[in-house]
Amino acid sequence: MKCIIYSRVSTTDQTTENQILQLREYAEKQGWEVIDVKTDICSGSKSADERVGLREVFELARRRKFDVLLFWSLDRLSREGTRKTLEYLSRLDNYKVKWHSYSEEYISSLGIFADAIISLMACLAKQERLRISDRTKAGLQRAISQGKVLGRPKRPDIDQQAVELRQQGYSFSRIANELNISKTHAYKLCQ
Repeated sequence: MKCIIYSRVSTTDQTTENQILQLREYAEKQGWEVIDVKTDICSGSKSADERVGLREVFELARRRKFDVLLFWSLDRLSREGTRKTLEYLSRLDNYKVKWHSYSEEYISSLGIFADAIISLMACLAKQERLRISDRTKAGLQRAISQGKVLGRPKRPDIDQQAVELRQQGYSFSRIANELNISKTHAYKLCQ
């Protein structure tokens, strides 16, 4: 199998050399041909689009230039949260590229438990989405309890203005521009 190694460290004070050395040895023991090594020196919370090495990995995967992605550990691949990490792994699966964590051998699409691991990670991602939603709702409730008014500012005169502009022959687009609202909102106000 053709293999790409992905390695990441957070700061320039750190080095990827130790990871890469062990990952190369592991790939060799598996009989994999390491065709490239991609590295990033940045926070794992940055998206793949913000990381040159990871972006290149996905581009090569999309073009099916390799069979397996080998990384040191899941947090070296991503620290963007379970949902985003699962998206990355699913993206690799969609490209028919396997993936394997060196230090967490159970996090792999190579073994018989691949489907179980992906299902578990999907459940964790769902829980993460629920927690984010709960935190957002709690923040909104706190803001309301402190007297903050949410939503668009109330403009009681806007209904009448929209109707008057429509009667003058204005299009919904022009009404929207004049009143600084969406075209859909302009349409609804004139009905």
